[in-house]
Amino acid sequence: MNDIAIRVKQVSKMYKLYDRPIDRLKESLSLRKKVLYHEHYALNNVDFEIKRGETVGIIGTNGSGKSTILKIITGVLNPTKGEIEVNGRISALLELGAGFNQEYTGIQNIYLNGTMMGFTKEEIDKKVENIIEFADIGEFINQSVKTYSSGMFVRLAFAVAINIEPEILIVDEALSVGDVFFQAKCYKKFEDFKKEGKTILFVSHDLGSIGKYCDRAILLNKGTKLEEGKPKEIIDIYKKILVNQLDDDSSDSDESDTVVQTIIKNEQWKQYITINPNALNYGNNLAEIVDFCIMDDQGKITNSIFKGEFFTIKMKVIFNEQIQEPIFAFTIKDLKGTEITGTNTMIEKCDITLVKQGEIKEISFTQKMNLRGNEYLLSLGCTGYREGEFTVYHRLYDVCNITVISDKNSVGYYDMNSEVKIK
Repeated sequence: MNDIAIRVKQVSKMYKLYDRPIDRLKESLSLRKKVLYHEHYALNNVDFEIKRGETVGIIGTNGSGKSTILKIITGVLNPTKGEIEVNGRISALLELGAGFNQEYTGIQNIYLNGTMMGFTKEEIDKKVENIIEFADIGEFINQSVKTYSSGMFVRLAFAVAINIEPEILIVDEALSVGDVFFQAKCYKKFEDFKKEGKTILFVSHDLGSIGKYCDRAILLNKGTKLEEGKPKEIIDIYKKILVNQLDDDSSDSDESDTVVQTIIKNEQWKQYITINPNALNYGNNLAEIVDFCIMDDQGKITNSIFKGEFFTIKMKVIFNEQIQEPIFAFTIKDLKGTEITGTNTMIEKCDITLVKQGEIKEISFTQKMNLRGNEYLLSLGCTGYREGEFTVYHRLYDVCNITVISDKNSVGYYDMNSEVKIK
């Protein structure tokens, strides 16, 4: 028996891009077969194999070709060149609800989609109750889907796609549909598929899911396969792409340390992280935060930190006037604006008595990342008391994001790292 579920061999997908719509017509009418387009390769000679029972994640920046390769594997798109081999029945969660008829009820759409997937009415009859139970949209199942909220629509679409008992499951960012309870149900189903030994291939920007569920990860970059291997190793390379540090030596050698130190000493740290262009920037600028960054436990500048590892928040402050007892601070908030944690040099009893005009101070806050996997926002500040009044010298609110990558998410915001014993 062939142990290969999916084989992708030298696959490329090229699109013809025209500068003007009329150029396409001119080219088709040209007697000299004049070429008026330029080629864009969404994929370029991509190779990989997935064995039966493997769970493999594909990661990469937007435009790297992730969704394109899934559509080619599922037959939605044809490759420009190359071969695809698929051994097993596929269920693909790509564009949820794409085959729904807006005038049909939920029940009617279940049968419509089931038929499109190749099931007979009798086979769908056996599955319909499980689909209705999984979707959990109540009496709306008998209403026209055009009356559904977007949440109900994707719940039903996901329920239909996930309950056909495939041998190969292909998912494109579909595990984040619905509310938190429905997402938990989706992940439970995902884990059931994995335990049953079914082949799973999925694309996700949730690096925690990639690390938790995948046996391997594949990294695509600008249409080419850059690397594949253990999820943590591939995520580390992906983090470099996100901050344009891909060419740095990722080894633990002295040369790598030298590269990192060169970045710190001779270049601005903040150019290597993703910065919020709409950050709130205010203060009297008697002191100014001129540079900042986040560093992982390897000393690499990054926006992404693995849960459980140590990381450092750094800032560089120049003093435009002499200031007595400045206070340096950071705050981490969730995307809703709730302050989760933070500290400052006064709280930490790391007081600075006097800083002269023209001095530059580098401040580092190092701590263990215990927040649950999620996206957060970082704020920085330099404040103090001037003539008895609290004074903001410079603040940068929501200046950049921190992505926490986790394969074990606890309830709430942070992990208490509980030690569990069962007798």
